[in-house]
Amino acid sequence: MATKLSRVLERNPHLSIYMQEYAQRTRQTPQFMDTLSKDIGKESQVDIVYPVGDPIFIHIHGSKDEGQHYDVVQPEMDEHVEKHYDRVVDKIFVLSGKEKVHVTDAEFNAVLDGLLESIVKVSDRGAPSKLTQLFAPTSKVYLTDEEARIVEYYVKRNILQNGVLEPVLRDPYIEDIHCVGTREINLYHKILGMVETNIRFNDVRELDDYTKSMSERMGRPASISRPIIDGALPDGSRINIVYADDVSVSGPTFTIRKFSTEPLSSAQLAGWNTISSQEAAYLWLCLENGMSVFVCGETASGKTTLLNSIFPFIRYDQKIFSAEDTLEVQPPHSVWQQLSTREFGPEDSKVDTFALLRSGLRSRPNYIIVGEIRGKEGNVAFQAMQTGIPVMATFHAASIKRMIQRFTGAPISVPVTSMDNLNVAVFLAGVYRSGKLIRRVLSIEEILGYSESMGGVMTRAVFVWNPVNDQHIFRGMNNSYILEERVAVKRGYKDKRDIYKELALRAKILDRMIEMNMTNYKTVNDILRAFQKEGVSGLPFTV
Repeated sequence: MATKLSRVLERNPHLSIYMQEYAQRTRQTPQFMDTLSKDIGKESQVDIVYPVGDPIFIHIHGSKDEGQHYDVVQPEMDEHVEKHYDRVVDKIFVLSGKEKVHVTDAEFNAVLDGLLESIVKVSDRGAPSKLTQLFAPTSKVYLTDEEARIVEYYVKRNILQNGVLEPVLRDPYIEDIHCVGTREINLYHKILGMVETNIRFNDVRELDDYTKSMSERMGRPASISRPIIDGALPDGSRINIVYADDVSVSGPTFTIRKFSTEPLSSAQLAGWNTISSQEAAYLWLCLENGMSVFVCGETASGKTTLLNSIFPFIRYDQKIFSAEDTLEVQPPHSVWQQLSTREFGPEDSKVDTFALLRSGLRSRPNYIIVGEIRGKEGNVAFQAMQTGIPVMATFHAASIKRMIQRFTGAPISVPVTSMDNLNVAVFLAGVYRSGKLIRRVLSIEEILGYSESMGGVMTRAVFVWNPVNDQHIFRGMNNSYILEERVAVKRGYKDKRDIYKELALRAKILDRMIEMNMTNYKTVNDILRAFQKEGVSGLPFTV
């Protein structure tokens, strides 16, 4: 590690200077780590540096009692370099009009490289004398090698990438980013919880320009007349912007929920006890056999994460149709028709989730996925289930009772007698244990049907979470309506109780993935696909 650190410091002199100054100030040397362990969250004091891609590093230090600080370490621009940076940017905007139109980020990067090469002249001697320039005028910006690297970093960070937020958007350990006016930006770190950063906007104007440019990049420009914007950044992260200062008292604000380029797998979630392997096996049987499943919970309870993790349970050869406001679902299927709403433009050109779902009913999918049900589109989702097309969605509800109340009330207004078109509802929550936020599946509920004599919808909790010992309890053994009356019947079992043997087998397969550390999303998807094609003989291990 010492040899590796020395190479890192050699490539990034700004990190070397930062660590030396920190050691002189505090008489402590941060520990350099390539990746972070969850065990770090158990320590009362942290002092670590980790990379998020040269030349950016993150330094987290402090204690649980006094607070932990998240400092971004990146090349610094002094006034001299900043003047050169401003000149380079001005020239880029002048010359870029002559460049061919780019489509991808890679093409944009190539254009910037070409412009920088034509504008910047690297010279150890610096700029030529004023007398020389008088007789031989030059349009070049003369920089030392180190200055050129700093300018290039900021040009690409601010024009091609995400500006001041680029470091935290690169960090795979960040879950949420909170900016309230010009105060310090706060982050929710997956291991350490809420931390305060050294990133901030200098004034309201800078923040105003930044939020406006982000909204324009999403194709949903913020303005005084449209001050609240929901959308997704180019990397898929969900963002909510409140732009107008007469709406947001502290000035423009935004919240970003980070997007994972690769979803978490069901095996990873089972390994963390968010869901048990038996619960995951239950959902595996349900989804493989065309049951409709909704994932419910409160805000930030992990609904979309769980939804993405269980998509591979749907057979690999099925057609998936998805309809969303903000693109978040990531099924791994090759036949995936992905549609998004269009909220802006003339009224007759707007397309909402309701319209997308109606279109989906005509496209003959095997599964319809609604990123999140909020309103009248919920009624169309139930109509789809009535026609025999299974539906998956997320929904804000903390319990089965509240879920039914919300669906049967306005504005969704699903007839209570139609609620049994939904087969299974999963309920999650974020709970605190030993001062740390964890996500848990609280229960898995089966919807049995409407009972006129009881005057309501009959449901059964087949799984419940015991908070005392942090265990998931299976109450549905030999008592599951969905497994026995729907899945077992569809699979043609003579003895419906044999379905529980299949449940145990699949739970064991998931346990073996965890034991053998074969838990990343792609690996799990490959294993599930092999099992769907060849059964147990297709598995890369014995069970």
